[in-house]
Amino acid sequence: MRVIIFGPQGIGKGTHADLISNKYGIPHISIGEILREEVGKGTGIGRQIDDVMNSGALVPDEIAADLIKKRLARNDAKKGFVLDGFPRSISQAKDLEKIADVDVVLFISGARKVLVDRLSGRAACEKCGKSYNSAIPSLKPKKEGVCGVDGGRLVRRADDTPEAIKVRLEVFEKETIPLVKFYGNKLVKIVFKEPNAPAERNFEQISKVLDRINDKLESAGSEKGA
Repeated sequence: MRVIIFGPQGIGKGTHADLISNKYGIPHISIGEILREEVGKGTGIGRQIDDVMNSGALVPDEIAADLIKKRLARNDAKKGFVLDGFPRSISQAKDLEKIADVDVVLFISGARKVLVDRLSGRAACEKCGKSYNSAIPSLKPKKEGVCGVDGGRLVRRADDTPEAIKVRLEVFEKETIPLVKFYGNKLVKIVFKEPNAPAERNFEQISKVLDRINDKLESAGSEKGA
């Protein structure tokens, strides 16, 4: 099953992409993680990506598409994947069409205030990388600023400043919302009944959709094999 999951920053795409990956046995491919890996390498492209990400703008299409193409060429993505954070615009969606077919596109939507609160509350342990969020009861650290696993200091991402958050949400509304129309009947809109409920509970809405898609794909595969 080849899945795209998209929605505004702070809606929980990464968390639900992990749950999809675990349940259906397909790799979670996050453009954000790929870009941060490039930044960590300290290359010229990595420094360029770092400047763009910290401003809240989108990384140039040609860079993002090339990185995604290389990732999808790996063996673990041959039988399916869940793409998180790409495409983010019509032009990127057209680039993806040249790289791979897609079975379903999940659009997770949410209220702007909820998104701002969640983005502002994000933090991660600088030692083990465990994620926390002061705006979500189930992800709130027991001791403010301290990781409950190893006692490491919790740090915020450089691009989670109020100014960068505002820019990112404006960019999303302008550049990414048009994907709803672009993907037509492949797109399924998800609105969580309880946005701040534990991710596993909200995932039930997603898994019902994907179970239907997966059953259809397996049925089609069986008929083809016969």
